[in-house]
Amino acid sequence: MSFQQGLSGLNVSSRALDIISNNVANTNTAGFKTGSAVFADVYAASLSGTVSDKQVGAGSSMTAVRQTFAQGNLTTTNNPLDLAINGNGFFMISRESGPNAYTRNGQFDLDKNGYIITSTGDRLIGYQSIPDIGTGLPNEIGGLKELQIPNVGSAPEATTRVTVEGNLDAEEISPRDAYPLLDPFPTGTDWRDARTYNRSTSIQGFDSLGKSHEITFYFVKQADPAINTWDVYPSLDGNRPDASPMLSLHFTTSGTLDTSFGATATWNVESTLTPDAAPLMIMLDFTGMRQTGGTYLINDIGQDGRRAGELASLSVDQSGLIVGSYTNGQTYNLGRVALATFRNENGLNSLGNNLWEATTESGPAFENAPGEGLNGLITSSTIEESNVELTQELVQMIIQQRNYQANAQSIKTQDAILQTLVNLR
Repeated sequence: MSFQQGLSGLNVSSRALDIISNNVANTNTAGFKTGSAVFADVYAASLSGTVSDKQVGAGSSMTAVRQTFAQGNLTTTNNPLDLAINGNGFFMISRESGPNAYTRNGQFDLDKNGYIITSTGDRLIGYQSIPDIGTGLPNEIGGLKELQIPNVGSAPEATTRVTVEGNLDAEEISPRDAYPLLDPFPTGTDWRDARTYNRSTSIQGFDSLGKSHEITFYFVKQADPAINTWDVYPSLDGNRPDASPMLSLHFTTSGTLDTSFGATATWNVESTLTPDAAPLMIMLDFTGMRQTGGTYLINDIGQDGRRAGELASLSVDQSGLIVGSYTNGQTYNLGRVALATFRNENGLNSLGNNLWEATTESGPAFENAPGEGLNGLITSSTIEESNVELTQELVQMIIQQRNYQANAQSIKTQDAILQTLVNLR
């Protein structure tokens, strides 16, 4: 009598229950991929050969544990460094204790040194941005490295250009005609009197230290109404403008700007107005101005300076680009997440902690950015849940339990037959 068949059935059912239990235990493990047992039958052959129609099987065996790398459900979070791969690919992880590993669990954080790390302290690999020598902030995307967010602020930049667009009211008259007894703007003692100029507009500018200054432009229509000309006087922090206008805007009879007279000028700000910073030299651009009858209106006014800023937030777009937003309104591309794909995902070796390792069976990793090659896209503030179907696992558990009972019954029957033979007299 042989107990081999029943015993092998007990073994494979027990192993299958182990796999199912592991699946159930990891239902809440982000990025976990469910496993399933692959069974095979077993036949024994004698030294003299076998006859095919008289072979009796020797039971069963488990030949492999196959993982299903199907996409899990995506769940949103409040952490911008929680990343989910929508499609193919694995995050690349640098480990101190061995070669690079791979994971589908995108729950990342920053450590004290600015590295993007997993919950076990391993570092995420990507395309690290190359820092600028002067500012320390990146100016281009470089090669594959452990991703690190630079611990530097955004440097201040002085205002070098101001652009103004809008409409000057053609129906207005010169202040010199409207109030002939007032001292002329801006040389008069009462130059801040609103009656000495037609209109004004202001914008905040910055010096080389990032200190803010109020830049004001005064528009004064010339006395001769036939020439449709307006003088522009710039002022810094409310100080008296120069006696001569910085430039004069000449308009045609249709209200458009006659650029042949010039609509730009370079304003060399008096150095005494910014004594602790570099002198300001600002290009003034009024090419977007017009003169028509109706309301005075400034449609757009802008400048290119900024104060110093600190990193306020991070975001990751679907191509894996990590963007840092700073308190001065600047944004910088700090790096890019890299993904890896394999020809045979089931050839990967499971290491625990949601990590896999490449083997000769899996083939080498093909490394690309998200959205390139076979790689999927990144979804930020999202995690990929386990792809375990709990209902299916519970059904499989019942099936394997019945299989185990049936194989145990087979051994019990073999034992009863053997006992009968022993009791023969």
